[in-house]
Amino acid sequence: MTAVELSIIILFGISFLIQMVYYWFFFSGLAFYKEKLDEPEAKPPVSVVIAARNEYHHLIKNLPVILSQDYPDFEVVVVNHASNDESADYLREINKKDSRLKIVHIDRELNFFTGKKFPLSLGIKSAANEILLLTDADCIPDGNDWISGMVSRYTDGTEIVLGFGPYKKKTGFTNLLVRYDTFVVAMQYLSYALKGLPYMGVGRNLSYKRSMFFRNKGFTSHYKIASGDDDLFINQAANKKNTKICLDAKSFVYSEPVTSLDAWLTQKRRHLSTGKNYKTRFKFLLGMYSFSQLIFYTLLIILLIFNIYPLVVVSLFLLRLLTQFIVHKKILRHFRDDQLLLFSLLWELLHVLIIQSITLFGLFRKPAQWK
Repeated sequence: MTAVELSIIILFGISFLIQMVYYWFFFSGLAFYKEKLDEPEAKPPVSVVIAARNEYHHLIKNLPVILSQDYPDFEVVVVNHASNDESADYLREINKKDSRLKIVHIDRELNFFTGKKFPLSLGIKSAANEILLLTDADCIPDGNDWISGMVSRYTDGTEIVLGFGPYKKKTGFTNLLVRYDTFVVAMQYLSYALKGLPYMGVGRNLSYKRSMFFRNKGFTSHYKIASGDDDLFINQAANKKNTKICLDAKSFVYSEPVTSLDAWLTQKRRHLSTGKNYKTRFKFLLGMYSFSQLIFYTLLIILLIFNIYPLVVVSLFLLRLLTQFIVHKKILRHFRDDQLLLFSLLWELLHVLIIQSITLFGLFRKPAQWK
C-alpha cells in the first residue's frame, strides 16, 4: 500500500467515525426519545401570532382551523403586512364573528426591518398573553389539539418550545426532496436541543414567552437579514435550561410544499444564508457533519474504483447504512413519515451535493427576500 492509499483509507476511517459519533451521540437521542404526555393542570392563555402578506387563499382555509382549536383561552393575532389582495376584508369579516381574532394592519411597506421581522414584532407587541405560538398563514395544524400539545411542554424554567413543521405529502421527486430536507433539518435541530445545544427552530411551529422575546431585544441584532426570525432568534436566546422540544403528533403543523425544484432551491438558499450568523460552536457542529458526509462518500467512491481494501470499505459503508436505517426509521416514525425511509438512505449524497452547491453559490449571490 502506498502512502497516498494509506492516507485515503485513514481519512475515510476518520470520516466514518465522525459520522458514527453524530448518529449515536446526537441523533440516537431523538430516535429513542419518549415524549411525556402528562396533561398539565394549568392551561395558561396563549397568543397565536401570524404574519401574512397576500395570503388570502391560505387564510380562508387555515384560519378557521386555528380558531377552532380545543383550548380554553387563546387569541389569534394576524398581522396583515401590506397585502393588496382580499386579506383585509376577509380578516374584518372573521373578526366580526370571532372576537378572539386580533388584526394588526400595516398599510404600506416599511424599511425598519427586512422580511417578516417587522410584522412579527408588531404582532408580538400586540399580543395580550405571555405564551406566544408562532406559525405561518400557509400552515395548518393537524387537528384541534395543536395549542394544547405545544403548551404541554412548558414547565418551570421553560421559555422556548421547538415544534415540528412537516410539509404535506404530494407526488413527484421534488416533494420527496423537500420532505427529506425537512427531515434532515429537524433531525439536527431537535437532536441538538435534546443534548442541551438548541440552535434553531422553525417559524411554522414555534413557541416562546413574550417577556423572553423583549428581554433579548427581539430581532434587533439581526434585523438587516431577510430571514432568521426563527433560527437566528433561537440561536441567540435558547440554552439548555430554557428550551424543550415537542414531538407529540397532535402538535404538528403542516405546510404546502413548493412544487418546483427551482422554487425549493431559492427557498433553501434563503434559509442557508442565515447560517453564517450562527454562534461558532453551531457552525462547527453543522459544518463538520456535512463535511464528513461529503468526505465519506467521495473517498468511498475513490476507494472502490481503485479497489483499495474493498472488504473493509464495503463493511464500513454497510455498518453506516445499518446505523442510518435504525436511526432514520425511528425518527421518521416520530415524524409520521415512514414512506420517506428508503429515499433517506438512497439520496443522501445528492442532498449533500445540493446543499454544498447552494452554500458555495450563496457566497456570490444575495439571498432572496421574503414576500
